[in-house]
Amino acid sequence: MSGPVATRIDSGKCIGCGLCVAVCPDRTICLVGDKAAICGTECLSCGHCQAVCPVGAVIVPVIAAAMDFATFKEDLHWLPWGDYDLAGLVRLMRSRRSCRNFTGQQVSREVLADLVRIGTTAPSGTNSQGWTFTILDQREAVVSFGNHVAAFFRKLNSLAANPLLRLASRLFAGDRLGSYYRSYYPTIARGLREWQEQGRDRLFHGATALMLVGGRDEAGCPAEDALLATQNILLAAHAMGLGSCLIGFAVEAIRHDPAIKGRLAIPAGESVFAVIALGYPAEKYQQVCGRKPVAPRYPKLVK
Repeated sequence: MSGPVATRIDSGKCIGCGLCVAVCPDRTICLVGDKAAICGTECLSCGHCQAVCPVGAVIVPVIAAAMDFATFKEDLHWLPWGDYDLAGLVRLMRSRRSCRNFTGQQVSREVLADLVRIGTTAPSGTNSQGWTFTILDQREAVVSFGNHVAAFFRKLNSLAANPLLRLASRLFAGDRLGSYYRSYYPTIARGLREWQEQGRDRLFHGATALMLVGGRDEAGCPAEDALLATQNILLAAHAMGLGSCLIGFAVEAIRHDPAIKGRLAIPAGESVFAVIALGYPAEKYQQVCGRKPVAPRYPKLVK
């Protein structure tokens, strides 16, 4: 979101090309004579001006060019439009699969921290960058969280098993409880039994780490921002040798049970929109898989 202007321009370096003026979304920069100057009172701190300047005359101090990745060396040269291996990108996207078999190998904090940094390269509404990342990096913590999620669904299944409550739900609550009972009750009941009696992890599939991606409520579109960051993380995890799986049941438990959010020390004013199970995969595939065909629409808008 726009805030006070922190951008600085070194007039000694500036060559007056005007490129920074053209890309500034807040019209914060203008040309005064033959030099760029700050002429606005608000700034998105998007860094477009810094990135486009050919002589390094623009500095946006609230953002850093280098992200200090720990597990690989970053190339800071901007990649021009169209200058990438599209087939390789699509291969990465199609090779990423939801992993449901993990080894017991722990994921290091350095790898997890780099995944967070990669997540923050996603776009965000009005450049709010209001993402939040909560990480459970030990299997014991994953299991403890799983117990809280299981407790929530145990209560929900108990409610759904009551035909009078399902009737009341159909009459007064849009049949939400009945819909849950028909779609999820048997699977959840089986998973809870296996978790309690056999220690089989049907929720996180034995993952050794979890990343909860959320957003601050004051951001313009926190859910969309969080999911865009999540996709970055999923693709990067595959490139780093990790398996990943989105766990929607955990998101629902957090959303409906404030006590779980409190146990995770997630402050009020933040919401979780994705829970990613992470670990080293104990499965290997031979080829990419197809997708259901889609038919895009090209509507003719009525004037």
